[in-house]
Amino acid sequence: MKKESIFRAFSFSVNILLISSVLLTLFGLAWEYSTRRYLEGFSNAVIPYATSPENKVAAILSWMEHGPARQAENADEDTEDRDPIDTLNYKELLSVCGTATNAFVNLASAGGLETRRLLLLDEQSASTNHVVAEVRLDGRWVIVDPSFHVILKDSDGHLLTRQELARPEVLRDATRNLTGYDPAYNYEHTTFVHLSRVPLAGRFLQGALNSLLPSWQERVDWAVLVERQSNATFVVGIVLLCFALGLRQIVHWYGLKKFQIDPMGPWEELKHAGVVLFAATSLHKSEGKLPTA
Repeated sequence: MKKESIFRAFSFSVNILLISSVLLTLFGLAWEYSTRRYLEGFSNAVIPYATSPENKVAAILSWMEHGPARQAENADEDTEDRDPIDTLNYKELLSVCGTATNAFVNLASAGGLETRRLLLLDEQSASTNHVVAEVRLDGRWVIVDPSFHVILKDSDGHLLTRQELARPEVLRDATRNLTGYDPAYNYEHTTFVHLSRVPLAGRFLQGALNSLLPSWQERVDWAVLVERQSNATFVVGIVLLCFALGLRQIVHWYGLKKFQIDPMGPWEELKHAGVVLFAATSLHKSEGKLPTA
């Protein structure tokens, strides 16, 4: 009986996880839809429709530098805010490289540009020194620095890739007119996804993936997942839903095999809990009534 009670408690927990994952997925889907609609309207207002991709990038950078006044709420410069509705509307967030790149990537993606975030790493500590964006123009991934509002070019006006900027002399030439540019913001060590920050297994996982699948970061478009909280919420919901469905199948199989019982499904369990709660509430009210004379 004790084992059966434990099994029923575990089955109940799995059902709660399944219901929660469904709700999280629906919430993430609605949030992502709302964010996409907002970004589409925003991009239509900022980006000229009939123009070249390079001019679209220039229009976004110009808006970020000279656009209309935005809200100022003393945002923390170290904020991890990845909601584009915030990063596009708060002045402080547009001046920090991480959140400025978030705003650029989301707005450029909504405007039909192929773009992604790029992290410039410190060689010694593997921490992030600076965050920029890559945009695919004329078949090449060229560098855009949203916090400095510039597409990096050499003195001849040639658009530069991260491979070209890894050469110190090319980087010096491209940033010669950028006031306050830190030489530590170099392109010798870069990454798209920084798994090293994940506790415990992060460094091992990053190293293992880099060794086994050197191009794993470029095979998947991580931009929207990493740079949009709504999309990340939806993806996490889907992953949890798949995990919960798998557990539910195991619980169903184990219950039939071990105890010859068919555990209640999540919606039956929810309905049963509602009936019990309603009955308990009704009983409590009836017991609380005073007898009439």
